[in-house]
Amino acid sequence: MQAIVDNIKSGNLDAKVNLVVSDNENAYVLKRAKENNIPFYIIKGKSCDEIDMELENILKNYDIDLIVLVGYLKMIGKRLIDKYTIINTHPSLLPKFGGKGMYGMNVHRAVVEARENFSGPTVHFVNDKYDEGNIISQTKVKLDKNETPESLSAKVQAVEKIQIINVLKDFISNKIK
Repeated sequence: MQAIVDNIKSGNLDAKVNLVVSDNENAYVLKRAKENNIPFYIIKGKSCDEIDMELENILKNYDIDLIVLVGYLKMIGKRLIDKYTIINTHPSLLPKFGGKGMYGMNVHRAVVEARENFSGPTVHFVNDKYDEGNIISQTKVKLDKNETPESLSAKVQAVEKIQIINVLKDFISNKIK
């Protein structure tokens, strides 16, 4: 999220973050939202259906054109999928290393253990299955001979920040719908 905020502030991205939502009251993204005077909401529901109804009721109070998932790990419910355009950023070249439980270091560890030559972030549309929505953008990074999950994570995060800004620019210019 910080890359998005920074690019908006610099004038590189003509957008506005209207709301930050988290299911973790201690998430660092909430601190960033406060520092940048962005309204935020902490999810109270536990089940997918509860969260879906809760977010539907909250989001209708904001001017939301696009929902961007960055670091959100829960399944998105049908109400939101049917009502909003939702995209997610995932730290592997989907369809490889996606699905439930495949996030963060779990992904990077699996990629390194599989001795893949390439990895990188994928931005995709969200549907009713983990990491199976249509792919919008992928950015490849080459794994080095002595790659570790930690070094791969750093590489992927570096290009992921650029990739998400480029995808958002494409949405703004209507190149992606």
